Amino acid sequence: MQLQDEESEVVEALRQGKRDHQAIPKKEQDLLKLVEKITLNAYKTTDEDIQNLRQVGWDDQQIAEAVYITSIFAFFNRVADSFGLQDPGYEN
Repeated sequence: MQLQDEESEVVEALRQGKRDHQAIPKKEQDLLKLVEKITLNAYKTTDEDIQNLRQVGWDDQQIAEAVYITSIFAFFNRVADSFGLQDPGYEN
């Protein structure tokens, strides 16, 4: 799944927050489900969530990387919010 510089149905679905869109492969949908769970309620993540990702083909290193990246973005967002920082190029 290539995203950089690609205008496609997948990119548009992701922009709209539609992680269950048919254009997104099931394996990626499952990973995005975990990312959403970590973003909203990390404390609710279970061993079963991780095992489900292993069963669809993600290895532990890939799962860990997704967790780290999700957590880093949450950190940066909270720091920016705490200091009232805004991206002048951001469009709602």
